[in-house]
Order: sequence, then C-alpha cells, then structure tokens
Amino acid sequence: MSQDMTDACMQDWTDRESIAEAMIPMVGALYRKKNIVTSVYGRPIINRSVIDLLKAHRFVRHMEDQELSVLDTFPIVNAMMSMDLDRAHIDVGKLAVKFRNEANGRDLETFLNEELTDVIGQSSLATKENRDVVLYGFGRIGRLLARIMIEKSGGGNGLRLRAIVVRKGKGKDLEKRASLLRRDSIHGSFRGTISIDEEKNAIIANGNYIQIIYSNAPEEVDYTEFGINNALVIDNTGIWRDQAGLERHLQAKGAARVLLTAPGKGDIKNIVYGINDGDIEATDTILSAASCTTNAITPVLKVINDEYGIVNGHVETIHSYTNDQNLIDNYHAGDRRGRAAALNMVITETGAASAVAKALPIMEGLLTGNAIRVPTPNVSMAILSLNLKKDITTEGVNDYLREMSLHSEVQKQIDWVNSPEVVSTDFVGNSHAGIVDAQATITADKRVNLYVWYDNEFGYSRQVVRIAQQMCGVFYPTYPAAK
Repeated sequence: MSQDMTDACMQDWTDRESIAEAMIPMVGALYRKKNIVTSVYGRPIINRSVIDLLKAHRFVRHMEDQELSVLDTFPIVNAMMSMDLDRAHIDVGKLAVKFRNEANGRDLETFLNEELTDVIGQSSLATKENRDVVLYGFGRIGRLLARIMIEKSGGGNGLRLRAIVVRKGKGKDLEKRASLLRRDSIHGSFRGTISIDEEKNAIIANGNYIQIIYSNAPEEVDYTEFGINNALVIDNTGIWRDQAGLERHLQAKGAARVLLTAPGKGDIKNIVYGINDGDIEATDTILSAASCTTNAITPVLKVINDEYGIVNGHVETIHSYTNDQNLIDNYHAGDRRGRAAALNMVITETGAASAVAKALPIMEGLLTGNAIRVPTPNVSMAILSLNLKKDITTEGVNDYLREMSLHSEVQKQIDWVNSPEVVSTDFVGNSHAGIVDAQATITADKRVNLYVWYDNEFGYSRQVVRIAQQMCGVFYPTYPAAK
C-alpha cells in the first residue's frame, strides 16, 4: 500500500472520530433536556464512546446495501438540537438512510419536520410524571432491570427505581448487593458510579437514590414510609406465580400494580411486548411478562404465520444453565437438573411452546417443545422447525425477516444477523427479544428451520421494561414509523 493511501485511510478515520466526538454531547443533551432516545439501526448511542458510535454506524452495512457514516447522521442530530421535540425514540441511522433514498428534493429541515411532525411543539402520549417502581428480588433479572432503569433515568419523566426488596443476608448485605450491581461476570461493569448510604440503607447509582428494604413477605412492606406511592412492583423472584400469591404484593401500602418476570399461572395475562401488549388494560393490576424463550420465539412465529401460515411445528430450546440447576451433582426435585450444570447437557422440559398461545392464540395446539440446558452461562437459542401452508425459499424468508427486523411493528423484538462467524457470546447485551441467524436458515418446499438466538437475561429484561413502561403510562413513539 502506498504512503498516500496509508495517510488517506488514517485521515478518514480521524475525521470520523472528530465528528463522533462532536455528536456525543448533542446525543446527551437531546436525552437529558428533551427525553429523546437516539439509536442507529436499533443500536443505542446514548452514553456511548466514540468507538461505540463508529461501530454502530459500521453495523448498518450488514442490514442495508449501503454504508452509513457519521457524516450522514451528524446533520440530523445537529438539526434536532434546535427542534422543539417531545419524548420519542428516534433512529437517526434509519432517518439518514431514508433521507438519502426518499428526500425527493426536500431539504433536511423540511424532511425532519415532516417525519417528526407528531412530536414537534406538542405533548405526545407520554406522561410527564415519574412513576415509582419497586424491584422485589435482586437476582440475575432484578439487577439487569435495575441497570436498565438507571440508565434510562437520565432523561427524567419515566420509570423511577425507588426501592429493592430482599431478604437480609449474613454479613455486609448492603455492600454485597451494591457490588453485585457494580460488577457482572457476563454483562461487564456498571456504566456509571455506585455508592452506599449505610445509615439509611440505600444504594445511590448515577444519582438514583434506591432504598433497600428487608422483608420476608410482600404484604409486610410499607412503601409509603419511604415516600413511595402508587408503585409498580416487579416481582423477579419467581416464588409466586398465581393470582393469590401475587395479590400479596397489593396488600402492601403504596403498591398499586404487579408485574411478574416469569410465566403466570391461571388467568393471569402473559404479555409478550410487541405481540399482545394491546391486551394491557388500565384496570390490570397483575400481569406476567411470560418467559425469556416465549418472548424470543413468539414475534418470529407471528410474522412467519402472517406471511406463510404455520400448519404445525416443534421448538427445541438450547438454553444456558440457570440458578435453578446445581453447580455440582446434588439432589434436585426436577428430573436431570440435579447434575452439574457446567459439565453437562441436560434434557429438560419447557412450557414455552404451549405458552406462545397465551400471547398469540392462533398458535394454540400447533407447537410441541423441549429444551436442552447447556454449559454456557448466558445466551440461548431456539430452533423453530415449522411446516407451512406455502412454499418457502431460504433467500425469500431471510429477506422477509430482515425487513421485519428493520421496518415492522416488531422491530424492537426481532433482530437479524447474516454473518457466518457469530457465536453465542456475540449476542450478550442484545436488546431484542430474539435474533434470527440468516446463515443457519434451512428450507425445503413448505418446511423451514429457523435459528433464533436470544440473550435470555438482557433481551428479556428489556421486554420487561417495555411492559412496565406501558403499565405506568410511559410511552415513547418510535421514528421513523413502522411501514
């Protein structure tokens, strides 16, 4: 390579770095002052580094037949700074590509005014008040929910994590809880600062004052003692899953609604956000967010059924081990789960296939399912083996699912990847409910095998937060709008 080419490559890189550096304070200001959540093709860019911004733009080449640069998005972010915008999710990457392809002679100002007209100079559907949230339990899902809500608190006027309820452990309980929030072997270090108030038993994370409440029973807590009222209690313990058990939370002073982070039993509504969140009513006081697997597969099943029609099928879940299993061989009430989780593949049952029908009734009786727990700590896969009503091709179904991941009502639930090199750890921290692996798709006549990755911790937690926002009346319109 010539010296001129070497210099040109480095100059191009430093120019892009400079523009990304200029974008970072703008992205932050849009979030803190106007509650505008920005992203690039679904990849968040708030509180991200220069390299994170450049990588988010580089990612677009996998989704579109064109490159995307900060040179394309910077003018959009800059123009939004002077616009009177209300709370919204705005994908500046998609807006940049849309402007490039569909401007039709319009200048950028006119284009943005037309695209964002519903959130200019007026109040959106979003509530203007903070909503108190309590985490009941502080395990794997609880700590990720805390991280997500803390990260989202910078813009204000949304979900506000006020308290965490746990049983008191031995030793320095508060210090250990804060340490588990601060460091995570899978998801990395907490983005920000954490301190503790030992006298008042609280954790302060990025300015969020979070009361730690010790209790052995839901009904014994008085949240109003801590200024918490009309709260949404997110039960991530999994101890109570039926109506009678979860109603115990509502006996606590200051609690108004309950959201369960596990499949609910009986008549409890199991909600998969993006699919049946329209079933959430203002009068609902107890809801379930279903399971991580149900959230991963239901959106994909819906769009496949919409386009091709599903006759029947089987779901095989390759699931990372969980705390329910034993670290080494020991007694366990469940079949096979007593064997060492990190050493064995363990065949076990899953209710995800049948649970799909609770969110998507048209699938009632069409699916069977089973699961294999494998020696990985996070990220799972669902293999959907489906018989369809129409002929299908690999290219056709991959193109269709890619389009659904970009421009449909389930774009936050379905992600799409087309790389021959990806493995499970590449999806740690993915915010979608499921990620279609296009390279693995197999078709024959009216049959298709789809491979759907999912971060069974983080992706699921993001779905839980979306339900929590709707239960609390916190809405973020998404732009560009789905086609």
